[in-house]
Amino acid sequence: MSAFFDSISSTSSGSVYATPLTDYAVIAATGADALAFLHGQLTHDVTGLSPDVARLSGYCTAKGRLLATMVLWRAQPAADEAADAPQLYALVRRDLADALVKRLSMFVLRAKAKLAVTALQVTGVWGEPADVDALQTAAGGALPATPWQRVDLPSGTWIAAPLVSGGLRWWWIASQAQQDQASTLATQVQRGDADHWQAADLATGLPWVAAATQDVFIPQTLNLDLIDGVSFTKGCYPGQEVVARSHYRGTVKRRTAYGQWDTMDTVPAPGTDIYDARQPQEPCGRIVDASRSGALFEITLAALDDGDLRIGAPDGAKITVAPLPYDLADGGFKG
Repeated sequence: MSAFFDSISSTSSGSVYATPLTDYAVIAATGADALAFLHGQLTHDVTGLSPDVARLSGYCTAKGRLLATMVLWRAQPAADEAADAPQLYALVRRDLADALVKRLSMFVLRAKAKLAVTALQVTGVWGEPADVDALQTAAGGALPATPWQRVDLPSGTWIAAPLVSGGLRWWWIASQAQQDQASTLATQVQRGDADHWQAADLATGLPWVAAATQDVFIPQTLNLDLIDGVSFTKGCYPGQEVVARSHYRGTVKRRTAYGQWDTMDTVPAPGTDIYDARQPQEPCGRIVDASRSGALFEITLAALDDGDLRIGAPDGAKITVAPLPYDLADGGFKG
């Protein structure tokens, strides 16, 4: 736990919360060719990414299966920018960050690009609009209010995260020095629960690929095509032919849904099978990611329509399908 969280006041009366997101890491890409290189590797348009926004993206095998999902943003250009200054950042699950950097680096070849896992700290911050003024003052400037907008402030990078109900959420990306200097910010927040943050990610349909689910899903089965995680006009990248074929032929028979349960002794791990109790012979889906209260799970559309869905076994805990903030037919984050 960083000094920032040690200094959070136990008497804060506001409704803003912060929690360290230790399951996530930030990768930096540096070098003159970094943007062009990653544009040819990832599912989203990297070279066309505006510096004031972040975007969801994926990295696939040649067969179109995802090795990672990530939140991308371009580094804010500086007037005296050095040749080795970061060009792009990617927020990924920590358990696959090192392997992701190693694999991508294998394909750099003669390009002037270098990737590395940074020491940047990732924090989830959320709160009510009424408390934003004090938070912005402490953070050093106006915070983005629209999902996927981002700003660089003295306290670090703030990216507005998608949400499904009232309030605001941000990924706060900061160096250790920035966190250590954020003493005023610490007085404006209460210590939050990381499971609360993860539950909100799941409710928005935000699919994080972890080490346990690498090389399992294609982008469409995680709904990346519905939530602006894939560009179909950017050109080639590993697996592009498979992804494009599924898109243009309309052959997607599996999608990711959101479900909840009443009681669970343990949180099901990513990759846990989902069964339809009425057709128990084989699994019909699997957990993508889960919190204490619910999960994202990839499933056949046939079972999603009318299945009696169970976790881990045909007689396992019942999972009740709940709505996502977008339609599986045509999709799109609603904010």
